[in-house]
This record gives sequence, C-alpha cells and structure tokens, in this order.
Amino acid sequence: MRATVDFAPLFRSSVGFDRMLNALDLASRIPAVDNWPPYDIVKTGEDDYRIDMAVAGLAEADLTITQERNTLVVTGRKAPEPQSAAEYLHRGIAGREFERRFDLAEHMKVTDAHFENGLLSITLKREIPEAMKPRRIAITSST
Repeated sequence: MRATVDFAPLFRSSVGFDRMLNALDLASRIPAVDNWPPYDIVKTGEDDYRIDMAVAGLAEADLTITQERNTLVVTGRKAPEPQSAAEYLHRGIAGREFERRFDLAEHMKVTDAHFENGLLSITLKREIPEAMKPRRIAITSST
C-alpha cells in the first residue's frame, strides 16, 4: 500500500507550481507498470539528458519515437515473422510489444535518436527561450 501525500500546504504557499504539484499527485496514484524494456535516464550536462533503452529482439524499423507537448512516447512493435521450418525449443529473447511514456519538463526537446546493437539512445536537451531566461531589471529613481 502506498502512502498518500497531502500537497495542500504547498498549494497555499507557492505560485505557478500547480502543474508540477498536480503531476506529483498523479504519479503517486498511478499503479506500478510493467518494467520492460529496461532503461536508464542519464544527465549528461547542465541541460542535456539521454534515455538508453535495451530493446533486444527488435529492429530499428520496429521502433517509433514521438514527442507531443511534454510527453515522449517510445513504441516497439515487432513485425510478424514469416513461417519457417525452425522450431523453437526455448525463446528467451523477448521482442514483445511495448509502449513506454516519459513525462518531460517544459522546453525539453528530442535532439537525436540512435539505435545500435539492441540499445536505443534518445538524446534530449532543455532549450529555454530567450524571453524566459533571467534578466536584470534596471532600477530608476523618481527624481
């Protein structure tokens, strides 16, 4: 059983964090999901990240990556194999269908996706618009 967290005190004393607090509240209510395929999330720089997913048994053509607003969706659907005379005695390489969703912070963009040796690497970068970066405000006197 999960303990619930009351975010009401944070709502009373913060301004503009409602989206983040709602996301935390929602995340605490989501049931545990299948953990396949395994993945790592790596911070490679100040505003740079990488998601590495082990997708053994799938080919590059079986994978789809889409970003819509603040959600990154990675989908894997293996193309049906033609009938062959081979009979599997044991099939341990999964190659099963999956859909993995990642919630992204504001201004995160996928800059690259690379597939090699069963490892899918997705590179992300936070690109804050110039208008949203901190700026110095000049102080003027009334005289």
